[in-house]
This record gives sequence, structure tokens and C-alpha cells, in this order.
Amino acid sequence: MFQIDSLSRTPVYEQIITQAEQLVAREVLKPGDALPSVRTLSITLGINPNTIQKAYSELDRRELIVSVAGKGCFIRQDISSFLFGLRTRQMARFEETVRQMISFGIPLSAVEKKLHQLYANKEEA
Repeated sequence: MFQIDSLSRTPVYEQIITQAEQLVAREVLKPGDALPSVRTLSITLGINPNTIQKAYSELDRRELIVSVAGKGCFIRQDISSFLFGLRTRQMARFEETVRQMISFGIPLSAVEKKLHQLYANKEEA
């Protein structure tokens, strides 16, 4: 479920957060689904349990998951506001990137071509 890139400059806990958000956004993880326990994920990924706990705490703060004492962490039943916020943030990042492309003189046709390539590759994967 989670894969850590040990060569990445992104901290491990942030990689877990990002992947959890992506799994929910793509509906791989659905409301009510359980996340792996901190201990299980720590053993599977070979990382410190405190790192996993830090990621889970942040996901709880972002209201993506809910922790149930003695039972584990679960994707919240109502994630509509979370998904709205996530998509809003991603679109804002996209808009900023497009503004930068415009300022560097990258033509719309090149952007459209690249978008079509990326979406085609996504559908093949």
C-alpha cells in the first residue's frame, strides 16, 4: 500500500501522508477502511514507529482519518470536505505552475500536448 523512496528529499512521514491522500483521492481507500497499524507498517517498511505515528497524527489533524482507541486508524466516513480542500489546493498549485510556464514563454500547445501525454500514461498504468 505504501512505498517509501529512501533516496527522496521528502521526509518519510510526508511521503506516507501524500500517499494516503492520493489513495483516498483515487478511491483506493474508501470511507471506513482501516489503515495498517503503526506496528505493522513500521515492520513492513522498516522505519521507526514514531515516524508512522507522526504521519497518522497529521492525517488525523487534516481530518482524513479517525483514530479509534484499541482498534486502529480508519478513513473518515465523511471525507467530502477533505477531498474538496485537497483538490482546491492541487488546482491552486497547478494554476501557479501554469503562470510560471506563461512567464517562461511555454506555448499552450506544448502544455496541452504534455497534459494529454500524462493522462494517456496514467490510463495505461
